[in-house]
Amino acid sequence: MSKQRLALAALPVVALLGVAAFAPLPFTLAQPGTTANVLGDDHGTPVISIEGTPTRPTKGELRMTTIVATGPKEDVGIGDVVDSWFRTDRAVLPHDSVYPTGGSEKEIEQHNLDDMTKSQDAAVDAALNYLGRKPGSVDVTLHLADVGGPSAGLFFALGIVDKLDGDGSGGDLTGGRTVAGTGTIDADGDVGAVGGVSLKTQAARRDGATVFLVPKAECSEAKSELPKGLRLIPVTTLKDAVNSLRALDRGGKIPGC
Repeated sequence: MSKQRLALAALPVVALLGVAAFAPLPFTLAQPGTTANVLGDDHGTPVISIEGTPTRPTKGELRMTTIVATGPKEDVGIGDVVDSWFRTDRAVLPHDSVYPTGGSEKEIEQHNLDDMTKSQDAAVDAALNYLGRKPGSVDVTLHLADVGGPSAGLFFALGIVDKLDGDGSGGDLTGGRTVAGTGTIDADGDVGAVGGVSLKTQAARRDGATVFLVPKAECSEAKSELPKGLRLIPVTTLKDAVNSLRALDRGGKIPGC
């Protein structure tokens, strides 16, 4: 191909980039967010309150993790995308993977809050089913302000198990450690994948975690930007998570990513 043809062939690309520099793109930018210890308090209120049965004091922390993303109606330009693409503490995500399509900001916020409520209900059922307790035998209230979506489900369930049963032998499920992680959960205890795992591992290590429970399907993403000093443990069910934490404290065999 001649130099002239090469130059001509490049013109549409240059034009496209010129347009993209001024046009919003269908992406959302994300970064590590806050973490919250589900065994502790949130603005003075216990994250997990249990009535109708004795509970046990706990040591260590079970930290659910979050990401912070640009708003659902916030424009993202190509400069923002390029800058974030080369940073380990930023991620470029398809807009639709973070926010449901259509709807106002209030509707999107309500959708995320509804997902959180469903996740909390499923976490209670999963924990009680795991412990062999009938639904309704205890009254569990979950409180965590300013967080939406279903990705804290696994850690709500683990927190309930720890408060009611610990490691099953009188000890703490955490072994006194700061354990973080993420994952959805259903009433049967099955753990599902979530988004932004590589950012959540960074938030976890920043806040003192040494162990991170990750949905098994997302091991590769979790390893991509794994901070030093943070051990990944893949899980597919609540039972997996509990067994791995028990084995960790007792020096047993633990799966890895």
